[in-house]
Formats: sequence, structure tokens, C-alpha cells
Amino acid sequence: MKINKTNAARILDKAGISYQLIPYEVDESDLSAVHVAQQLGEPVEQVFKTLVLKGDKSGYFVCIIPGAEELDLKKAAKISGNKKCDMIPMKDLLNITGYIRGACSPIGMKKLFPTYIDDSCMNFERIYISAGQRGLQISLAPQELIGLVGIQLM
Repeated sequence: MKINKTNAARILDKAGISYQLIPYEVDESDLSAVHVAQQLGEPVEQVFKTLVLKGDKSGYFVCIIPGAEELDLKKAAKISGNKKCDMIPMKDLLNITGYIRGACSPIGMKKLFPTYIDDSCMNFERIYISAGQRGLQISLAPQELIGLVGIQLM
């Protein structure tokens, strides 16, 4: 099966970063990272989801957290220099990032937003993130992702 490269994969190629594109079966009724982990046969702690938020001071920013976790909005606000923050409305995701729900990659968004990743990513040699389209994940070393996007640990 030929896998078409996504914009995120092309950016990794250009940066000379080693990665693997991994397809999985999409279930439109369950776009969760937990479902993706089950499809990949990987621990859900190793499959990270990308969330986009808006802070009262900083504007938009991104948090990347383990698939089964819920984002602590107070912690996200504090780490991003905001008093409060909220998830952006789903209807705004494509316009702000260039990605749709279930396919939001921290690589290749329309604009480079301040980005934070859960420090548990450092427990793994490789983590999984969205490749920018439903049904496709990228496996790569967390240090490579952090260096490429300028991510801060949280």
C-alpha cells in the first residue's frame, strides 16, 4: 500500500529527521487517541494528541499530551503565561491550524504557535503523533519533535 506523504512528513524530510509513517483504520465515530493506540497496538501513553488552546494573554498555543489524558487547563494557562485558557471551538480548528479534528499535527500548522509537550514523552524512544491526516500517524523520537518545532516540556 502506497502512503502519500503529508505536509508534516515533507517538513521532517527537509529537516533530515528520521520518522516512520504508520497507517491505521479510521473510525469516524471515534477519533480519540485511545482508539488510535488500539489500532496501532501501542500503549496509549506513547500516542500523543495535539490540542489547540487560546489564552487570555498569549493568544493561541498548543499542548501535546498522552492520548488518554485530560488537559489540566489551569496548568496549561500557567505554563503558557496566561491567567486562563480554553480549548478553541472545533469549528475554528481548520482555519487556525490548517488541520481537521482527528488529524491535527504539531508539525506544519499554518503558523508556529508556542507549543508545550507533556514531559512523559521523554520516557519513550519514539512517540506517535498525527501525520496531519486521519488514518496516518508519525512515529519519531520526542527529542527530534521538540527540536524541530521549538517545543517546551510541561
